[in-house]
This record gives sequence, C-alpha cells and structure tokens, in this order.
Amino acid sequence: MNIFRLTPAEPSAADNLHSEARDWLVLLTSGRATVADARALRDWCAQSAEHAQAFEQAKVMWHQLQPAMEQMQTPRRFGRRAFLGGAIAASAAFLLVRGTIPGGFEGLGADYITEVGQQRRFEPAQGVSLELNTQTRINQRAVSEGVQGFELVSGEVEVQTARLPLAMQAGGGWLRASQARFNLRNTDQQVCVTCLDGAVEVDVEGRSLRLEPGQQVTYDARQVGSVQSVDTAAVMNWRQQVLVFNGATLSQMIDEINRYRPGMLLLLNRELGQRRVQARFSLDQLAGVALLIRDAYGVKCTELPGGVVVLS
Repeated sequence: MNIFRLTPAEPSAADNLHSEARDWLVLLTSGRATVADARALRDWCAQSAEHAQAFEQAKVMWHQLQPAMEQMQTPRRFGRRAFLGGAIAASAAFLLVRGTIPGGFEGLGADYITEVGQQRRFEPAQGVSLELNTQTRINQRAVSEGVQGFELVSGEVEVQTARLPLAMQAGGGWLRASQARFNLRNTDQQVCVTCLDGAVEVDVEGRSLRLEPGQQVTYDARQVGSVQSVDTAAVMNWRQQVLVFNGATLSQMIDEINRYRPGMLLLLNRELGQRRVQARFSLDQLAGVALLIRDAYGVKCTELPGGVVVLS
C-alpha cells in the first residue's frame, strides 16, 4: 500500500519577512515595547526596502481590522498566533491592554512609583526627599544602621538629604551622600549621576569617584565615563515641567518624549532621525507632539492602537 504524506512547504523568505513584521507590530502595540525596542525596529526596517514594505503592509492590516475591533464590547487579549494566522475574525479581537512595567519584574510592587507622565514627591524619612520623574521605580534597601538605603530600579529622581547619611544603588553602582542634593537617572541600562549641591561619592566597577556641584558621571555595564562639568539647569528642566533639546538628534528627542507620553512615537526615517534639533516643549504639549513633528519635517503619520504613532 502506498501512503502519501503531505509535507508542509517551507515558508519563503517573503513569508518570513512578513511574519517578522507582524511580530514587530504586535510588540509595538502591546504596551510592553521599550525605547530600545523602537530603536531595534528602526534598524530592522532600515535593512532593505523589502523590510520597510513588509512593515507598511502590516500597518495596513491593522487599519483594515480597526472597524471590527471598535465593535467589540468586551476587551480581550489574544496571542500573536491570531494575528499571524491572518484570520480577520480572530484578529479583530486583538484589543490590547497596556501592561508596561518600568524596570521589568524588579519594578513590580516597588515602594515608590510614578506612571507615564507623572511626577511625585516622597519623604521616606525626616530630612530625606525623593522627587520622582515619569515612569520611575524605587525600592527601599537595608544597608548599615543609621543609613537610609534605596535602589533606583528605573527612571529618574532628584534626591535630597539634609542630615541623614544616604546610600542609593543604581545599576552596578552605589551612591553615598549626606547633606547633598543630586539627580539620578537609570534608563536604557545607563546610569547618569549629577551633583547639584554638596558632594556625592560614586562607587562603581571598583572605582570611587567624588562629584562636586555641577559635575556629572555616566556608567553602564561596559564602562564608566569620566567626570564632566554640566549645566545643572538643563539637567533639571524636567522639574519645571518642560523638555528642552539643544542640538540633540530628532531620534534622541523622540526617545525622550516617549518617556513622558502614553503610547509611543516611532520614527522610521533614519536619515531624518540624525537631524539636529532645537526645541522646547511643556509636558502638556506632548499629546499633540506627533502633529508638530509632522508639520515641521513633512513626515507621514500613521496612528496605531495603544497610542502608537509611526512617523515615516
């Protein structure tokens, strides 16, 4: 007896490309995408015209599904296979729930939290204040007796201690200060410390650095930068509810805006992204910033679910 077996055809290169494009779109609109993910997607689209076209076609499919999605009464979340399968009825139920947790699992249940666009002040002990910027997660940490201990898991904070010794972990380093004020930022796996008043001791990678007012140092898992003198007013613009960009690239500006704005702006034009900009925004302007960028640079805006706007 002859038995015939049907072997599934291997997916073509074009099929794989479209599958990857849909994977990127699912991630982008899932509410879990990070700035690093946005950069990786820009790199993916820039690999070839076929990559960019595959992502454009994935966006078109989203818009074809939109009317059916809006008719759904009960929000439900389906896995990526529904979208990859291409079944309109199943994919129409792809309503997404924002689940972004800054700092990943370590950010779950943090002691001090701010959400997207939120800024809050905490006073965990007499003489100690924490001014948290957007999307920040801080945990208390037990250190030595008489020392207030914290960990900046992610985000940005202005720390002030008037009397008590204070120790704060950020990435692979520890900061120690008493009677000092400093700004600390831990984003994209890079830490930046700026001394505003007093002095801050930074211990990282076996090195010990002392920062005086107006001095700053950055470090990550690979290297520790040199101590630099900076304009502290520029570092602290966020405390005035404004974002100022003086010579930053357009891509850098968009990455920073994404920290404060629900959803995500994604610029796919790499050449345009390298253009230097001079801009100033108040935080209450950020809801319409995509239109400002569109008008200033003539880019195309495509709105996707979850507050995602693709600029191309």
